[in-house]
Formats: sequence, structure tokens, C-alpha cells
Amino acid sequence: MRTEDVLAAIATGLWRWDNASGIVSLDAEAARLLGLPAEPVRLTEAAVRSRFHPVDWNEIDGVVNLAVAEGTLAEARLRIMDEHGRVIRTVRSRSKPLIEGNDYLLVGTLQEVAEQQPGTAARTPITGDWRRSREAFLLDAGRALAEARSTAEVLRVAASLSMPGFSPDGLAVFGVAGERLTVIGHHGHSEGDEGPFTSMSLDTDYPAAEVARTGRAIYLPTPEEYLRRFPTTWPLAQRFGRQSWAFVPLVVAGRTMGAWMAAFKHPVAFTPDERSVLTTVARMLAQALARAGVAESERELSLGLQRTMMPVLGPGIPGIQVAARYVPTGGGLQVGGDWYDMIRLPGGSSRTGQPGTGRIALVIGDVQGHDVRAAGLMGQLRIALRAYASEGHRPDAVLARASRFLYGITDGDDGDGNGGGPRFATCLYLEVDLETGIVDIARAGHPDPAVRMNDGTVLLRPTAGGLPLGIDPDTDYPTTRLTLEPGETLMICTDGLLETGGHDLDSGWERVRELLESHDGDDLERLADALVEAVHGPGSHHTTGPLADRREDDIAVLLLSRRPAGAVREAPRRTLMTIAQAEPERIAEAREQVRQLLHDWSDEDQLDAAVLMVSEMVTNVLVHTDGDALLVAEVSCGEKTRRLRVEVSDGSDELPHKRHPGEMASSGRGLVLMEMLADAWGVDPRGEGKAIWFELNEPGSEESRESLG
Repeated sequence: MRTEDVLAAIATGLWRWDNASGIVSLDAEAARLLGLPAEPVRLTEAAVRSRFHPVDWNEIDGVVNLAVAEGTLAEARLRIMDEHGRVIRTVRSRSKPLIEGNDYLLVGTLQEVAEQQPGTAARTPITGDWRRSREAFLLDAGRALAEARSTAEVLRVAASLSMPGFSPDGLAVFGVAGERLTVIGHHGHSEGDEGPFTSMSLDTDYPAAEVARTGRAIYLPTPEEYLRRFPTTWPLAQRFGRQSWAFVPLVVAGRTMGAWMAAFKHPVAFTPDERSVLTTVARMLAQALARAGVAESERELSLGLQRTMMPVLGPGIPGIQVAARYVPTGGGLQVGGDWYDMIRLPGGSSRTGQPGTGRIALVIGDVQGHDVRAAGLMGQLRIALRAYASEGHRPDAVLARASRFLYGITDGDDGDGNGGGPRFATCLYLEVDLETGIVDIARAGHPDPAVRMNDGTVLLRPTAGGLPLGIDPDTDYPTTRLTLEPGETLMICTDGLLETGGHDLDSGWERVRELLESHDGDDLERLADALVEAVHGPGSHHTTGPLADRREDDIAVLLLSRRPAGAVREAPRRTLMTIAQAEPERIAEAREQVRQLLHDWSDEDQLDAAVLMVSEMVTNVLVHTDGDALLVAEVSCGEKTRRLRVEVSDGSDELPHKRHPGEMASSGRGLVLMEMLADAWGVDPRGEGKAIWFELNEPGSEESRESLG
């Protein structure tokens, strides 16, 4: 009897699907099952497709592709439709793909099956709600794995996946290291259970090792099947009491990077749909692990570069406390052009006789860009600045030489693709005398420093400056001097600390100043953390969820505090600044300095009066003399009130005199205003020049006095 007759007798038809030509050949029984005349026929793919339920037809493509990938049978349950769209029967298809190059020939059988009654099977394959829940599961799993940023997160996500209808209770991810199998992570096992599997040769008779070697999935639906195929390593698996196992390859870009094991305490038949789900999850898991591996390598490289390029502040220097933070911008290798440094300067030992504690230099800067080249230029510039400082040059000379150095190494770079074009850098260089607290500052296009006084008042210290480094090799960098009193804290930072989060320099500075004023100023490490967290939120920058990483620019911040030997005495608030003839725009900075100094002054009218008088005094020097104006403002405690004293001195011997300007006069009212607004004022001749001063007494306020102390 012919094979065709035997198959016809048991109502089983044959079909042959040529993927290359799109022609489907059916024998007589197969044609009958599809609702066609019972005779052999050759049809187009579209004609055959019209006979299947559209939902089931879409399923065929995934089942066949899975079978082609695994070299296994393609099995599916399909509903047959008549010309009017009614389901006339359900058939079961079992086919074997025969691969020919990039195409395949599908040869298999069709057999009618009875419709399952509701509740007769715990796991019904393919159709209806199971398919919809499977698709929803895969979408959710793909989204969760895509958001995982580290290997640990990927493993946690994989362990939390609840597969529709057949969730595993034991998972393991195996990797390949050379010729050995390793365990990357596992779930559903006790600590130490991974021991026998941690360093297994790929030649071992173990399912995961075979999958890693061949790239083919292995499904073991029963313990008997496991024992039959892998008798040597069956005792290792037997003790876990599982009933079914799936070992699926982890493939990325055509390379098998390991294997994923899903183990079940209940029997699983591993139907085509179940294998399809497992294969899809394994593919997403492999891609997530590959992404996490690349990200972790980049982070390790980033940390290595940071450790190499950022200075170690080292053991404490007597008399000072220093803290610093560097936070790279988000994305890429997380390296950039911001840097800070602390340099012990030669000579100038302190009067205590302790070598190397007399003078230090603090440097902070920002090379244009957030890429590897910016980081490289930053490293070169930092080394150059160290060299110039160690030679004993003054701050202005250090920056002038550094600018010529940066101009020289970037000027020849014309942006032809080999270097990315010329770059510049902003920089702030401070030389600190630890004995006296005198700080000499040179600035190259960088934000000004800030000082937190003992009573919590924070002042932004305006400093003279020049162009950023590397723009003009002949730029001059004037030096500004201030005094850091014992207990005061100096802060220098890059613009990333101020401008991140949509702020400009002014609004960003207000945010930072509020934080500095609210801090007690004793623990600089805690203050440094608070400054960074105020900009970024919590310190973990690699977690998913609503706390998104908001890094828009690199951040570097450096804090220096002079530690007093004993209790800090009740010192007055004090600020001073020079306004040069060529810088009349700094009159606005002088007014702002007075406002900041009197931030908690109880009388707003007095505050406005003080600002007006300062403006008049400084303008008078610039208009009526040829020299610069030196402003000194000080708030001190009296018995019950506080007193503001402001002096503006210049080098001219000509004393101001009171005038009586006409109604339309544009000047001549300075002394008249002081007589009207000040509690006391005067003009004091000096050895060379003079000083005009005024005083304001705050209305009686014990609270104001206590806030200063």
C-alpha cells in the first residue's frame, strides 16, 4: 500500500511549501481539509492564506522562523475558513523546514483535530487570550530589559519576568570565558548552589555547555529526557527537584555569548508558542546583557580616566580643610574638560616651621567640550599649570603661560577631522597663604569665587580677569587679593554647578548661595555632597525610574576652609574690592556686594540708602580723579545694634567739598546725600590720597546682633 493511501486512510494530508517561489503543493486529503475539491493542487501562498483564520496565519510565520532557527519541527493549530468566513474545522500542522541557502522548503502534514472543550487543558497553545497575554508580556519584558543599565539590573529584571502560563521558578545565565562556562547570575537557587557550574569546560556533557558550543536551543520536557541525553551531569540537576528545563542560546550579532536556563517545577511540553516566547526573551536578554556590558566597560574606563586625571588631595594640611567633587556629564564615556587641582607651592614655609604648609595653589577650570579630546587637553593643561606654579610664578604669570601653552597645542588644529578645531578653557587660579589667609586670584573667563563667612553670610567675590585660555597668547591676567579669615570657607566651581537645570549664572548662583548659607560650614565633605545633590537630586545616576539623570554639563567644585586653632572670635563681616578707571561697569558689582553684605539687614530703607551712597562715592572717584577706587565695607556689632561702615579711598589729595547744585544739575549731590542719609560721615586725609566714609546704625535688634555672632 502506498504511503499516500495510508495517510488518506487516517485523514492526514501532505503539503509542501516552497518559500522561494511562494507555491504551496497539496495532496488530495490536504486539499479537502482546506475546503477545496479532494484532488492534488498547486496554489499560490495568497490562495492558501485565504483558507486560514487571519490570526492563525500570522502565527505561522513566527512558528516557522523558530523551527528554521532551531532546526526543529514547526507545529501549529490552525482554523480553516470557508468562502463566507466561517470556521469549518481545526487542523494540526506538523512540518519540517529543509534549508536551502537563504530559503527553505517546508514539508509536513495536516490532520483534523477535535475542538478543545473549555477547561480541558491548563495551557492551550496559540489562540485567543493566551496569545494576547503573551504579546503583552513580551512588550513589557522588552521595555524592562531595555531600561536596565547594568548586568545586575538585567538579571533582576529577568528574575522578575512572569511568563504567561508557564513561569519558571529557577533561572541561570551562563557566559563564556575562553573555553570555559561561567555563571553570570542565577535566581531561585540557594547561595553556593552555582558552585559546580562556575568554571565548567565547554566540552562538558552539560546542556548549557552544548548550547554555548552549538548555538542551538535544548528543551528537556521530563527528567527522563534529561537523564537520557545528559547522564553525566544529571546528578547535578536532580537535586533541585525540577521537572522541565529549557536551555536557550544568548546570541548577539550572530555570536553566541552564553546560554539562559529556565527550569520548571511543573511539566512543560515546550510547544512552539512556548519555545517562541523563550527564544524571544533570550534574544532580548542577550541584547540587554551586551548593552549593560558595554555601559559597564565605559563606566570603568570613565572612572579610570577620572582617577588618573583628577588629583588626590592627600593627607590633610595643618590649618585647612579641603573637599572637592567632580561629576561628569551624562552619556558617552562620562569624561569631559572640567578639572580641579591643589598644588603645594615651593618655599614660603610657615612660621611654625612645618615645611610645605606655607602656601598652596588652588586651580579649577573647564576645557571647551565634553568629549575624550576635551579630557585629553584638560590633562595636558593641568600638567602645564602644575609646572608653571611649581616654578614659583605669580598667579598672573601662571595663567599667561598656560594660555600661550594651550594656544600653541590647538592653534594648528584647523578642524580637518584630526583634532576637532581649536579649543579654549576657562580657569581660576588662587594662591593661598595659609598663615595670613591672603588669597591672590587670577581669572580667565571663569565664574568668580564665593566666600562663606563665620556667621553664614555668603558673598560672591568679584575679581578682575582676562580672556579664556588659548584665545589670545598675549592676554594679561590682573590679580585680585582678598583675605580668608579663620573659619571662613572659600568655594570655587565650574559653570555646570550654576547652570544645570535650566538656570543662568545669576539664578544658579542664588540657588547655590541659599544652600551655602543654610549649611553649618563645619563638615566640608557633607557640604560638597549637598552642593552636587542640590543640582542633580540623589547621588545614584544609573538607576531607572522617575529620578532621571539631569546632567547637562560637567561639574567641578572645590571648597577650602581655614581651620582656627581655637574658638572663632566674633569677627565683623567685611568685603573689599577695587574699581579701576577703565572698569566703570564694576560700580554695579560694588552695589551688589553691599546688598549681599546686608542680606539680613532689618531696615530696607537703610539698605537702599547704603547702596545709593556707595554708588555716589565710587562714581565721584572715577569722575574727579585719575586713580582707582578701593571700597571697604564692614558690618560690626555694637552694644545693642549693628553698624555698617563703608570707606572709599583713592590716591588724590584733593578733598571733596559740599556744593549747592541747581535744580537741573546732574552732579554735586554726593555729600548732600550723605549728610541726609548717613548716621555719620567724613573725609580722612591719608599719607597718599584720602578716604571718604559713612556709617549706618541698624535700628535696635538683638536678633540682628545674634545673627552676626
